Amino acid sequence: MRYGRDRKQETRRRIIEAAGRRFKADGIDGAGIAALMADAGLTNGAFYAHFDSKDDLVASAVADQLREQCESLGAAAPGHAGVEQILRAYLSAQHRDSPERGCPSAALLDEIARCADATRRAYTEGVLSVIDDVAARVAPHDPGSARVQTFSIYALMVGTLQLSRALVDQQLADIVLEQGIRSALTLLGEEDPSQ
Repeated sequence: MRYGRDRKQETRRRIIEAAGRRFKADGIDGAGIAALMADAGLTNGAFYAHFDSKDDLVASAVADQLREQCESLGAAAPGHAGVEQILRAYLSAQHRDSPERGCPSAALLDEIARCADATRRAYTEGVLSVIDDVAARVAPHDPGSARVQTFSIYALMVGTLQLSRALVDQQLADIVLEQGIRSALTLLGEEDPSQ
């Protein structure tokens, strides 16, 4: 039986979304095609009708996850208030404790660095979109001037979240998140209002 193009696109979309969640939860290397397809409600045999390889799926999922992350930034307030809102949501216990619904950088960065060029290109393009959105909030009249600063803040956020996830001491993990917020606000030249 032949299915229409819309159905094939919808199925591909379902696989990409399921893979994005699974990769962030179990890692790229920890997620086999069988588990990915089961998450999408499909059999292994359907995989190659949509992707040439697992690397092809990884690149698509990484691009999709970063596109979603960039779109979610649009809900934040404009300007520095929005940057602080993004910081506090990103460096929250809820984000830390739900990697499958969170940032692909914090969940997958070490694996992405070892992926094929197509995945690394998809990551670079996606993360630049995120950086440019935040830079436009930091310096609305000249976002280019804030790009390097925004990269530093993003790196701080990703590393802080990764460290907090790795710690077994929950109280210390929470302190790390709060200190990450303070450090990022300091980089922005702002005072932490909770102080």
